[in-house]
Amino acid sequence: MVQILMIEDDIEFATLLTNYLNGYNINVTNYADPYLGLSAGIEKYDLLILDLTLPGIDGLDVCQEVCEKYDIPIIISSARSDLSDKVLGLKLGADDYLPKPYEPQELYARIQSLLRRYNKLNTEPKNSIDKLEIDKSRQVILWQKEDMNLTPAEYEVLQLLIKNRGNTISKEQILYDSDIFQESNDNSLFVIMSRLRKKLDSSITIKSVRGIGYRLS
Repeated sequence: MVQILMIEDDIEFATLLTNYLNGYNINVTNYADPYLGLSAGIEKYDLLILDLTLPGIDGLDVCQEVCEKYDIPIIISSARSDLSDKVLGLKLGADDYLPKPYEPQELYARIQSLLRRYNKLNTEPKNSIDKLEIDKSRQVILWQKEDMNLTPAEYEVLQLLIKNRGNTISKEQILYDSDIFQESNDNSLFVIMSRLRKKLDSSITIKSVRGIGYRLS
């Protein structure tokens, strides 16, 4: 499960975001007091969501301190619309700046995008599991060393599931992470999943996680 640290003194807003992200297998720990947030063991978390208007200390100072001491992605979430705040925040080391108000769906999309980019820089992705193997040079997936003859859309979906085996991948992440699916919808994704299930045997299954997405197990 993704672990996120949030430093946000608007408790109602923090609760809204926390409840929404929990539905996508993301656990959020929020601190309204920025000093408690800074002492919360930041290295334990995968990402920081940081407000700028905080009691006792400016969020930009928090951002600077975190960037100097830790290697963690940061999304600044702030009602401050001054361009200089955005520029300075990014210069200090923040990875993204999301101006309030915004919908939780947009924050979720930014989190997914940032974690994908961060993981590509810091970890080696899984390219094989059991009988399945991704041949990136030919953009094919092998089943027991044989080409599965997938369509481009099937390849996009299955390679994403392989790389994230054991974790639930949201429908939004699949649909919007690829040029192939940017103009598609849930129905087209359902068809692709049905085709893939027919091409896999019972030892590897694609499970539907209600209201969230899919998981390869």
